[in-house]
Amino acid sequence: MTNLELPKTSIIIPSRNEEKFIEKCVKSFLDCDYPGELIEVIVVDGMSEDGTRKIVRELSERDSRVLLINNEKKITPVAMNLGVKVSKGEYIFFSGAHSEMPSDYISKCIQHALETGADNVGGIMKTEPRISSAVGIAISKVLSSPLGVGGAKFRTGVAKPTEVDTVPFGCYKREVFDRIGYFNEKLVRNQDIEFNLRLKRAGGKIILFPDIELTYYSRSTYKELWRNNFGNGFWVIAAKKYAEVPYSKRHLVPLMFVLFLLLGFLLSLVVTCFLFVYISLLAAYLVAVILFSFSHAMETKKLDVLFAAIVSYPVLHISYGVGSMLGLFSFLLGEKKL
Repeated sequence: MTNLELPKTSIIIPSRNEEKFIEKCVKSFLDCDYPGELIEVIVVDGMSEDGTRKIVRELSERDSRVLLINNEKKITPVAMNLGVKVSKGEYIFFSGAHSEMPSDYISKCIQHALETGADNVGGIMKTEPRISSAVGIAISKVLSSPLGVGGAKFRTGVAKPTEVDTVPFGCYKREVFDRIGYFNEKLVRNQDIEFNLRLKRAGGKIILFPDIELTYYSRSTYKELWRNNFGNGFWVIAAKKYAEVPYSKRHLVPLMFVLFLLLGFLLSLVVTCFLFVYISLLAAYLVAVILFSFSHAMETKKLDVLFAAIVSYPVLHISYGVGSMLGLFSFLLGEKKL
């Protein structure tokens, strides 16, 4: 296929205070193997207070393909919608500011999108630590394991092209936004999950390809892990106030886990025979955590990763579950808006 036949592409990067990562992210798209004249990179910045805006301005002065747009509301779905509305591409990509794409990312996405006719295609997210400490490495491994993220295939991987309910960031046909609308701006988090589920309900096809890979730099402290996943857990349930189907069943597993911890403990206090069941199930969970953590330590050849992973698993699961529980209260106490 010649350059004249290939579609123009728009890459939209929501950002806020990402001075450490934004330049590398933008350049990973500018320096890719897709024809340069068919690429535009739109950074939609939430009024950053660090050096992010200065870096992007300097990039745009050197390369006219880079555009900086203000996102005064500082909300991710608003940034995504602003980017879509000013973009000119036939295919629209999204990227996190602290992500990095390989040189063939765009070309592979476009190739698969054209060959399959899929409405959204994406690849496997390779998770790397922002800080190469024992905790940072452990968190990156936990976020890539089945025990850590369950059925999130884009994190754990697939052996062949697979239809899924969501992919990371995504490469969308432009017509998708004409057909089902834009991202729900009332969702502070998880707007991509809701959008992709809306696309699936409208008959859209989302395909995950194992030969497409992108790098994501994960949080590297327990505090950052808790804060991020607490927010994800909260919004995956609270979003029910603003969207009809904002999550898949697998997103409810951490909530069930936290409810088991709380209700199981209370029940074991009043029903003696249940105490054995409760302790047995907790022991089974702990054994699974230790086994997975041991495999991470063996893979990295770092003993301290073993102990960091043992802590990281429950931090991930409990933070998401507690967030979901509060999100449930928010939904039940608030007015439902479809």
